[in-house]
Formats: sequence, C-alpha cells, structure tokens
Amino acid sequence: MSRRGLILFLLAGVFWGLPYFFIAIALESFSTPTIVFARTLIGALVLVPYAIKTGAAKKVLKAWPYVLLFAGLEMVGPWFLITEAEKYISSGLAGLLISTVPFFAVAILALVFKDRTALRPIPLAGMVIGFTGVVALVGIDSFLGHVEPLWIGAVVLAAVGYAIAPIMANHKMTDVPTSGVIGFSMAIVAAIYAVPAAFEIPAEIAAQPPVESWIALLVLGLVCSALAFVIFFELIREVGPVKASLITYVNTAVALMLGTVFLAEPVTPGLLIGIPLITVGLYLSAKK
Repeated sequence: MSRRGLILFLLAGVFWGLPYFFIAIALESFSTPTIVFARTLIGALVLVPYAIKTGAAKKVLKAWPYVLLFAGLEMVGPWFLITEAEKYISSGLAGLLISTVPFFAVAILALVFKDRTALRPIPLAGMVIGFTGVVALVGIDSFLGHVEPLWIGAVVLAAVGYAIAPIMANHKMTDVPTSGVIGFSMAIVAAIYAVPAAFEIPAEIAAQPPVESWIALLVLGLVCSALAFVIFFELIREVGPVKASLITYVNTAVALMLGTVFLAEPVTPGLLIGIPLITVGLYLSAKK
C-alpha cells in the first residue's frame, strides 16, 4: 500500500469508528429518524453545493439509478438499522459487527463478479473463522442475556449493505465524482427521512437537548458522513473495494475503545471469545 493509501486508510478507519460512539450520545435526546435525517442533511448541505460548482451534478444525473441504489444500500437501510440497534446493544458491539463487511465483500466479488481470488483456501478459511467468531459472540452473549439476537441481525444486515454499495459504485460509477455521489445520495436520504423526523423534532427540541447531543449530530454529519465518505471513495480508487473494506479493523478498535472508556460499556464473555476469531478471520480473508 502506498503512503497516500495508508494515510487514507487510517483516516477512513478512525472517522468511521466514531459514528457508533456519537450515535449512542445522540440517542439520549433524539430519535432514530431525526439522527439519520440530521446527519444526511448536514452532509448534503456541505457536498451538494460543491458538486454543483464543480460540475459533478451533471454526471450524477446521468447515473441517477445507481446513485439511488447506492443511497438505499449504504444509508437508507444501514443507518436506520445501526442507529435503532444501538438502543439495545452497545456501540462497541455495533462497530465489531460491522467488521464483517470484508467477509461479505469477498463473497460478493466471488459470486457476482467471479473474482476467483476470493475462493482460494486461505481467504475462505478466514471467512469461516470470522463467521465462527460472530456466531460465538452472538450465541454466548445471547445465552447469558447480554444481547438481543434480533438487533445483532439488524447490524449484520447493515454490514451486507455496506459491502454491496461500494462494490457497485466502483463498478458502475467510476466516472462520477465522489462529492456528487455522496452529496446527492445524502440529499435523497434526508428527503426520505424528513417526514418521520418531522413528527419527532418538535418534541425533541422542546425537551431542550444538552449541548453534547447537538455536537453529536454535527460530528455525525460533517466528520462521520461527508468527510469520511469522500476519504473512503478516494481510498477505494487507490487500493480497491476489498482492501478498502479492511478499514473495519480500525473501525472496530476505535468503536470498542470509545465505548469502553467513555460509555463504560462492558466487555462480555462473547466479545472476549468472538473478537480474536473475527480478527484472525479478517486477516486471513484479505490474504492473496
């Protein structure tokens, strides 16, 4: 990996490890529709004007079916599922479950795009070991009453969307500028969530949310959405979608650290057993 690729990799990993922590803070004052609406609206207000100014909007309009599909796979579904799930599971666990993205990315490339490198013994072994870690984590902690399997499944489903969307964008929108794809995708998502959020916002504002909740929304929109996506797309162009998906190594570490240190989230038996298996699986699945 080049120096530029490494810098992009680390930045994307850190910025996408932050959302789980700030979602947990925002949920203390705001509903799921409000949080998704706010972060996409803020991101769109930053990126759409830039996309229009640079002429990216024209290319976005030509590729609008794929932009719409990307918005649905990457934001409409996953951001609702992850945010809602964090009412029932810890932010660190949510970040850990999203680390399954590379497993799904490898499987998609193998099955859909016939990338036979994903079918080699070592990557396949990595996928098996990683999924064993997820199953062990969910099974142990569910048995002990630490988690609810339904919301584990919701986050894993979000991970599937996270795996499909970048691969699709990398194959179908190579000539569309990043700012345009992300900016207009966020505008679409904000429009979708505007209606349900409108029913929640008046009561939420009347309750006078603390400054921390407002800051959480701002960080989610500016750093974890607009900036993180632009960096991630540059990373995809630099190293490819599968290697780029390995930022979940960093994501997970950041999410677990913030949740444990600042939110006092417990380290459960399932995490202690599942984390090593998932880490080994991620490492092996990326081997050629």
